[in-house]
Amino acid sequence: MALRMWASSTANALKISCSSKPNVSLAFSLSRCFSTVLDGLKYANSHEWVKHEGPVATIGITDHAQDHLGEVVFVELPEQGGSVSQGKGFGAVESVKATSDINSPISGEVVEVNSKLSETPGLINSSPYEDGWMIKVKPSSPSELESLMGPKEYTKFCEEEDASH
Repeated sequence: MALRMWASSTANALKISCSSKPNVSLAFSLSRCFSTVLDGLKYANSHEWVKHEGPVATIGITDHAQDHLGEVVFVELPEQGGSVSQGKGFGAVESVKATSDINSPISGEVVEVNSKLSETPGLINSSPYEDGWMIKVKPSSPSELESLMGPKEYTKFCEEEDASH
């Protein structure tokens, strides 16, 4: 992890960027050389992702977000049965660098919370799109997904955001 953070910081400082080849179909593309952006997900400009499958949407923070946060040491999540609103905070992630609010990219009822994160918050670092998911929501307004970015838009958004810092 320390090597990855060093490499990411060095690449950013040297203005080195990586991108996938346009004529190659990959399951992911790269942003900042090391942050993974997956196809099939939607992304919020506050760096949360949504995977909508059937009646349920899984939500977590992106690889880009966890990379900027550093080692996650604590996660605060809502209780099952509660509700979340698009653009509003539903929890927080505390890392060795900072504490950040987590905003919901969509509105709905929380149907499941990833209880593994209370004992192993580092899953957000090691597996942000799989084991590190945060909540599962029954969307109350599925059309909100249309306002989120796709993988290409999110990759460009991250590159522009990093370039401005």
